[in-house]
Amino acid sequence: MPGELDSQGQQSATFGMGMLWLTQAERLRKGFISHPARRLILILIFLTSLRRTFSHPQCLDYQPPFKPFAHLEFCNQYEKFGCCDQKNDNLIAEKYWDIMDLLGDEGYELCGNVVKDILCQECSPYAAHLYDAEDPYTPVRHLPGLCFTYCSDFHVKCHSVVKYLTDSKILLESCDQDRLRFCNLINLADQDYCYPNVVKNNDLYSNLGKVVEDPKGCLQLCLKEVANGLRNPVLMLHSGDDTHRMFVAEQLGFIWVFLRDGSRVEQPFLDMSGDVLTTPWLGDERGFLGMAFHPQYRNNGRFFIYYSILVNGQLEKIRISEMKVSAHDMNMADPNSERMLLEIDEPAANHNGGQLLFGVDGYLYIFTGDGGKAGDPFGKFGNSQNKSALLGKVLRIDVDGSSEDGKPYKIPPDNPFVGEPDARPEVYAYGVRNMWRCSVDRGHPVSSYGRGRIFCGDVGQHRYEEIDIITKGGNYGWRAKEGFECFDIKLCQNSSLNDILPIYAYGHNVGKSVTGGYIYRGCESPNLNGLYIFGDFMSGRLMALEEDGSSEIWKERNVCMGDAQTCSFPGLINHHHKFIISFAEDESGELYFLATSYPSTTSPFGTIYKFVDPSRRAPPGKCRIKPLPVKVKGKKVPFVPRELTVLDTSVIPTRPPLKVMKFATEPAVTRLSTVTTTAVSKQKTLNRTISKKLSQMKEKKTPLLKLRPKDKNPSVKTKKKVPPPHKTNIQAKKSIVNKEEKNVETSLKGSHKSSQKIKPTKAAQTVKSTKIATPGMNAKKTKKISEGKVKPVPSKPKAQSPKRPVSQPRKPDKETKRSVTSKPQQGPKQELKSAGKITPKKKVKTA
Repeated sequence: MPGELDSQGQQSATFGMGMLWLTQAERLRKGFISHPARRLILILIFLTSLRRTFSHPQCLDYQPPFKPFAHLEFCNQYEKFGCCDQKNDNLIAEKYWDIMDLLGDEGYELCGNVVKDILCQECSPYAAHLYDAEDPYTPVRHLPGLCFTYCSDFHVKCHSVVKYLTDSKILLESCDQDRLRFCNLINLADQDYCYPNVVKNNDLYSNLGKVVEDPKGCLQLCLKEVANGLRNPVLMLHSGDDTHRMFVAEQLGFIWVFLRDGSRVEQPFLDMSGDVLTTPWLGDERGFLGMAFHPQYRNNGRFFIYYSILVNGQLEKIRISEMKVSAHDMNMADPNSERMLLEIDEPAANHNGGQLLFGVDGYLYIFTGDGGKAGDPFGKFGNSQNKSALLGKVLRIDVDGSSEDGKPYKIPPDNPFVGEPDARPEVYAYGVRNMWRCSVDRGHPVSSYGRGRIFCGDVGQHRYEEIDIITKGGNYGWRAKEGFECFDIKLCQNSSLNDILPIYAYGHNVGKSVTGGYIYRGCESPNLNGLYIFGDFMSGRLMALEEDGSSEIWKERNVCMGDAQTCSFPGLINHHHKFIISFAEDESGELYFLATSYPSTTSPFGTIYKFVDPSRRAPPGKCRIKPLPVKVKGKKVPFVPRELTVLDTSVIPTRPPLKVMKFATEPAVTRLSTVTTTAVSKQKTLNRTISKKLSQMKEKKTPLLKLRPKDKNPSVKTKKKVPPPHKTNIQAKKSIVNKEEKNVETSLKGSHKSSQKIKPTKAAQTVKSTKIATPGMNAKKTKKISEGKVKPVPSKPKAQSPKRPVSQPRKPDKETKRSVTSKPQQGPKQELKSAGKITPKKKVKTA
């Protein structure tokens, strides 16, 4: 567990506001605040600490808590909701029994329960607050925040245990010398969150795990930026081939491939910009509008596109075509493979529809607009109510064959108007105005309820925007109705209209152009399951609908961006561009939306955001996927985020590198009450040896990154003699790089992010040593330190005996030893969660 002390036992620059306030309390006892100005400073510090009062659940890995996937045996008070899975629970139990072995029978009887309670605070849903870890740029406590009275009782009975829970020099000295100072140090300024008060607070625990709502009932969600620099991105979709790639189309006619790691293939998957009709006018509805992959794309490589064209410089049309992927590159389409399926004349520049999708029945659904202008003025009843026209419709065709009359597709035999006079057989539903973005519900992950339903957002005229569920043969009312109300009085009063009402409609006081969304069926945010999330292009508002299971009525759930406190997790933001163009679903069911700050086909301000629920996540490992490998023949463009996160990644972190606390003790042969003194002496000897080596390294200024376990004496390195008295260019560059590495080491925030190694570029070698290191670099350097400096060694095997139950602390048997399972090598995240985990001793050879 990283602590408020660095590896030399010296005090870090920052203790966190809670520790800082308690330090001021010490000075208060000595008359520090006699001066009025100093008194004012203390008041300001205290008021600043109150910002922590409105804490939210957060774990030591800086992520939301979760409901464990399996039963917890040891810290079972947190098995319904907390920060530990079975693996962490076992590690805490192992650490607990290591300490009990050292305490002996008497210590076990006296302190067993309280030590268990303290260790299990790592599993608390408020663990980050208890350990002062909510801000990943400040040090983490060695011990959780204990309320003063509880701490005093603990110190009176069990102060000898503290040396097994922390290696903090300040805490150990205060524990030995001054109980008041010790309890002030580990107390929290906010008494609602110190242990055990935190578990007794009904306000904190009553709504744990539910979606965070503001006082008005608005669901607070957070976002993660996943792509940027796009020109009016109109759609994002996956190919369903288990590669988990995402294909993003720009309105200009470019389709890009984004890989699982966030990078983009440098060359476009498809370039249709030479054929697509579009302009840089704000709000132009023409362009590349739709795309769909065949359900068997992995085997046949077929996909379908929908775009605007101009014929002979005058006639505007929409074209639906089939294309194939290149036989030589899975990230490139074959530009010569286009086969036109359908062309429809467009009488106006607007209302072009544009959605393509495959239903669960394997047929291709095509969503067209009513032809444009206003009020669907074409013909006696308009295009939408005219079943002999293809505009204002939902069309359904079979693309796996051709018809007898020469069309490159077949008509599904169960289409509702097959054989009806004056009706096109392609028509599946009608009476739509301009459906913009539709989706297929993949169904509840367990019951499959709702699977196959098609949801659409239909853009309104003057008053209402609506959400519809498409049914076979359905009439959705336009132009007779707009939303729930009449638009054309005569048509609206026609008794044969028999239209299907929307499941939801909203007025233009809320938004003026609906953008259809998706039903969330992902894994990462369990609270969102079943919510239909959509938005409005003009107002930039995000909304959600929830179905009442008994009445099948859809109710609105307001969605808003979480405040700074709610979204204070690494990588999360709580703002987005105003113009919401489209929504998307990846192969795992996670939801995204695409927005821009300037809706022109030439403005590169399009950004893709991923939805994140900050109140609850799925248990670790549950959402793990194994995507198929993607062969990239060209270059990849790495993703560089542009938006500042809530935690503001431009701030230089102050946290020291993570380290694993190692307690030196040999496996016990008998009850350790007789050998405790020997074990403690070995512990002190080992600590002195390590401290001596670290101080020698500091004197020699040897970079930690160059330490390797094979070095017999890491504090002494042989220097190569360089004959010339002056430095060469190469040496000068190396000197700069070494200074940079040193700067990075002093500003490491922890190794809880990236595990990749940094390869300095030529540009990085020439930059000044005072350049601010990015958080990504810090994380990578820390990873290298943890890999190169210390290699955790599994403990020696102990004699096997019947396994001891760990659900409740019990007195160990004097005659037998507990069986110890070997510990897995800890990664950075495990180090963070273990919070100072005691591991078996490794023998150290001194030079």
